[in-house]
Amino acid sequence: MVNGTSGRLLGAVLFTTGVLASSTAVGTAAAQPATTLCDKYASTPVADGRYIVQNNVWGAETTQCLDVDGTSFTVTTAEHDRPTDGAPAAYPSVYLGCHYDNCTTGDSLPLRADRMGEVRTHWDITTPDAGTYNAAYDLWFDPVANQSGQNAAELMIWVDRRGDIQPIGSPVDTVTLDGTRWEVWTGGEGWNVISYVRAEPAESVDLDLSAFTADAVERGSVAPHWYLNSVQAGFEPWVGGAGLATNDFSVEIG
Repeated sequence: MVNGTSGRLLGAVLFTTGVLASSTAVGTAAAQPATTLCDKYASTPVADGRYIVQNNVWGAETTQCLDVDGTSFTVTTAEHDRPTDGAPAAYPSVYLGCHYDNCTTGDSLPLRADRMGEVRTHWDITTPDAGTYNAAYDLWFDPVANQSGQNAAELMIWVDRRGDIQPIGSPVDTVTLDGTRWEVWTGGEGWNVISYVRAEPAESVDLDLSAFTADAVERGSVAPHWYLNSVQAGFEPWVGGAGLATNDFSVEIG
């Protein structure tokens, strides 16, 4: 996500969790939990409302459907065929926190970046051999707690990818976090964007999100007094996407 062409591509990633998703549409969908999601912005609370799974087909008019079972979901239909030098089609994902006024229950978020303590997450996924996509966390920060609109900073963590795609901006460094090497990219799309791309792709990760946040604060992409409003984990498909699955997801705040 190093040239102008690739920069546009992850502008998509950013809008994934936000700008194009109507809060009215999302909020309405969340009111009626379902095991199958096919509407563009359909969502359903899971795990007694601790998390929300969303379809979020924000970047295309092609059909996408999810089968949802607790915090697990599988993309069963994905008719996407987007050019890889542009935005992805969607961001099917599961999250903790608030996404355009569609909020999970409990009081674990928001958290100030400089007062997070340890925030551990586990994510186990399945990826198909065909298609073009990434598997990435999306963390959103803002000076306002539970910001209902576009946030001021986005922190992405790419754990896997297939095809000719990359984060927005350009690579600036490599860093070791949680014992793993990550390539760091920074850029902007009307808000700050910092992305960490795993050197060795993985289909199961256990991460300390506070370590990534501290690095982003040190680099100036996130201000210390800004709030973490949501932790999202999902997939950005450009081509295809059927078979992408989250098998298990959790966030634990110490």
